[in-house]
Amino acid sequence: MKRKAEKSQSAAPVSAFAARKARQQQAQAPAVAEKPNVAEPVVEPPPKRARRSLEQPIPVPPPSEENQVPLRRSSRRTEQKPQNEKATQEARVDQAPKASQQVTERGSSRASEVQAPSDEESEEQDVVVNGSNGVGLEALEGDVDGYESPADTPVQVQDFPLSKTRLNKSSIVYSDEHRLCVRIREKMSLVMLGHYDVWVKRGVISLMGAKLHPSSRVYRVYAPSTHSLPVIKCIAGVNGEAEVEFKSCHSGIYRLKDLSPLYQRIWNGKNTTADKLTLKGASPSAKRTFSVLYTSADDSLKRHLRPLHLEKQWSSAIKSLSQRGGRLKTLICGPKGSGKSTFSRYLLNHLLSPAPQTETNYCNTDGVAFLDLDPGQPEFAPMGQVYLVHLRSPVFGPPFTHPSLDGSRDGSIVRAHHIGATSPKEDSDHYVLAAMDLMERYRALQASYPQCPLIINYPGWIFGLGLEVATYLVRSLGLSDVVYMSEKGPAEVVEPLGQAAYQAKVPLTILPSQPTDFVNRSSAQLRSMQMQSYFHMSRPSNITTPLWLEKPLSRTNPFHVHYSGPKQGIQGVMVMGTQINPDLLHEVLDGSIVAVVAVESPNAILGQNAGPVLSTGETDSDHDINMGDSTDNLPSAGSSTIESSITRTPKEDLPYLFVGSGSSNPLDPKVSHCLGLALVRSVNVASRQLELVTPITGSTIRGALEQGHGIVLVRGLLDNPNWAISEDYHSARAAEKRHRELAEKLKKNKDPAAEDGTLDAEKQMLRDRIRRASNVPWMTVVEDNSRRHREAVQREKSLWKLRKKAYPGSDSEGDW
Repeated sequence: MKRKAEKSQSAAPVSAFAARKARQQQAQAPAVAEKPNVAEPVVEPPPKRARRSLEQPIPVPPPSEENQVPLRRSSRRTEQKPQNEKATQEARVDQAPKASQQVTERGSSRASEVQAPSDEESEEQDVVVNGSNGVGLEALEGDVDGYESPADTPVQVQDFPLSKTRLNKSSIVYSDEHRLCVRIREKMSLVMLGHYDVWVKRGVISLMGAKLHPSSRVYRVYAPSTHSLPVIKCIAGVNGEAEVEFKSCHSGIYRLKDLSPLYQRIWNGKNTTADKLTLKGASPSAKRTFSVLYTSADDSLKRHLRPLHLEKQWSSAIKSLSQRGGRLKTLICGPKGSGKSTFSRYLLNHLLSPAPQTETNYCNTDGVAFLDLDPGQPEFAPMGQVYLVHLRSPVFGPPFTHPSLDGSRDGSIVRAHHIGATSPKEDSDHYVLAAMDLMERYRALQASYPQCPLIINYPGWIFGLGLEVATYLVRSLGLSDVVYMSEKGPAEVVEPLGQAAYQAKVPLTILPSQPTDFVNRSSAQLRSMQMQSYFHMSRPSNITTPLWLEKPLSRTNPFHVHYSGPKQGIQGVMVMGTQINPDLLHEVLDGSIVAVVAVESPNAILGQNAGPVLSTGETDSDHDINMGDSTDNLPSAGSSTIESSITRTPKEDLPYLFVGSGSSNPLDPKVSHCLGLALVRSVNVASRQLELVTPITGSTIRGALEQGHGIVLVRGLLDNPNWAISEDYHSARAAEKRHRELAEKLKKNKDPAAEDGTLDAEKQMLRDRIRRASNVPWMTVVEDNSRRHREAVQREKSLWKLRKKAYPGSDSEGDW
């Protein structure tokens, strides 16, 4: 009563709600004292699941956004009961502020992962690359063309299980600084981060859908942290074990981190516990290009790492489809983010799995045809293209590790068409015509490879007009199967798709959506990474695997092409979309990405008098195209030749190619094909030349010219090449950082060279290089020299600002 009276005298007037809450808290206080085992729910850490043994399968988390924000783990195991219950309660109460402090610290470091210049350290100056829409680095999850951080919400990394086996002395066959040979028991798995070559010596393993048997073949695997990590599983072995060798590879793709923040912190960091075990006896500085991971906690960079697993329904569907062999012609469609690309990749690798090596040295000669109709996220080509590729070997890695197959022994592009946009809705008629032409090329390919199956990857454009295109393709392409990647429908999509499959007498398989690919980059960022990888990749003639060069595009030797005069190398420049004033062609073309298209006929522009490709009703109309009967009723090319449709710009004399009424009519896919992409580095008006930077080989262009084909440059509606603009700056910063590390190392070792004035002179030269790289056109760099610059205010002050128009009428036009 005394305590009650004291409280009533000192208490200030409060509301009824506050008084009731105070009484509840006062009533609960004795209960907590009497029952110390019951902790308050606010500070109680989430319960931990029972620990599974290594023999048990690892559960796959449901595909939801909650998987990307894992809960904080308890610091104590639930099965352990301490003797002192009071101490346990006090520890739990004190745990809340400590945990929040830890989350804050992780959030501050997490927000700067992409900005860090190396895989282990951060840089003094904060640079944020900004697209023309003004979105900064701190919003990676948004689909904008900016360089952003891997997460906008500070979270704590969960200790997620990756491998089912742990290496020991008996499982390690041999190891050195470059190689690691291990034995993996049946039904056990191993997960690695990085890039490496894998060689199966004994037994059979599964890797991203492919079954690899013992042979002399070595496969290149890319396992960055941007995607879910591939799982190496033993499915059969000698004496219950498979023997596999992993070897470091130096393709140069890790050097791209010096050119873009998006490539930073995606490969393996410091040596893990398993690496230290296998590197005993090696030099302390020894490090492979891959690391063995048991759990995500083994990662020194504390990233969100997940293994790549498939549901049983997916696995059974892949086995069922692969049994059709050469008769397989399947269309894979579904909503965005449903796992279409992952399923297609697994099915492709499963069909390309090599047979066991025999005395006849058998190999899969017919291969697999892959028709990619997704111009926004293509698998084997840069964005904006639909193409048909003939593959002869499984491919292990995300799309930016194989952005082109030119000169590859694993496959080749049969034919490609430039759509000019990341979505086919910009011109659905041209899109359908391109798909029909690629299907005809596949039928021609079957004459040489009769047992070559076909996989068609359809984009997530499955509603509205996209559904009409999908049902039309189902009725017209002569398929054997249709796979829809969503059990949730909706009914307005599944019913018309099922009706079209019924009319075409094709079975429709509905699978659950499983976005198993754990991606920590947005779609726009992955497109930028793929484009940058495409322009920096090369295939030397004496090397079977690709190489990446870290030299900025501004320092590479361009192609000088005459656009006017007696040595004119291109017929014209076409701008897809709305008609522009010829006076603006120079502005639209300079610094943009263009497609290099080979024109096989002078009448290659689609005419205006052709009927529509698709009917707008639910039933077939007279204008519909039936590819099963004939191709004569396709829209024909117009009567105007390319030469008569060219308008010369008054100032630069550029050949502007335009036919249409208000919008440009595209090139006819039947008599044109895309050779690749090029970056227009400059337009030299004095010499009437274009400076083009392109990975297209000179032999490819010469081959097209020798066949009598003309060359037309097509400017589409693709994303601005912001990554190319900032390459010089990031390269200069990386060089300055390497020099600083070298100077610190020499000073630490008390090397006489550290006192030499040469290092100071080189340091000044590198700073001048950074200053010059900051003063390029279309870009403004504001640097902050503070070391504690990770707050939002400092990030807002450090922006790259693009001042160039993308194209007239675009969303980025307001940033002039």
